[in-house]
Amino acid sequence: MSAAAVEHPCDSEPESLLEAADRLMEEGHRVEIIGGIITVSPSADGDHADILTDLMVPFIAAGLHGKETRVHQSVGIWLPSGPSDYAIPDLAVVDADFRDHVVEHGCFDPVIVHLVVEVTSSNYNNDLRGKVNAYAEAKIPVYLIVNREHGRIHVLTDPVGVVYENHQVYAPGQRITLPASVGAEGTSEITLDVSELLGV
Repeated sequence: MSAAAVEHPCDSEPESLLEAADRLMEEGHRVEIIGGIITVSPSADGDHADILTDLMVPFIAAGLHGKETRVHQSVGIWLPSGPSDYAIPDLAVVDADFRDHVVEHGCFDPVIVHLVVEVTSSNYNNDLRGKVNAYAEAKIPVYLIVNREHGRIHVLTDPVGVVYENHQVYAPGQRITLPASVGAEGTSEITLDVSELLGV
């Protein structure tokens, strides 16, 4: 006796990327879509949180959280790299009127972003590769990566196409002076100590 194929009509259309991302977020995951691929980030640990706070302190002291710009964690940025692409960087410096620039899905137009920061976790290759191209294509002027895996800090500037033309890598013992474009006119210069940020 042979088995006959049985066809079952689909009860509904397949889930879109945004619907799948929303479902995963409702389950408590941090989700992004980069290059048409859903990425689920691991939960942040205590060191990750400390680094973000250690970055926010000089940013706020320099006047970046004021009338012209704001410093925010986990703000969604709509990306041009795909029809449903968005990222949620660990930290961002954005124009103070960012609420007026929602594009889609609660995410903001990258034109209002001065700087994004990612602190690496176990999926560090995503921060060092896929997000580099996505943030460059979105023309985000400065991308700072705290690379805990390799004990380095990367500062990428001058986005052209899907790459950053300038990529500086800093080791413990060095200091970083961020480009003036990170802040509004009149904000203080921001210098970061690599050893302090990496806790070494």
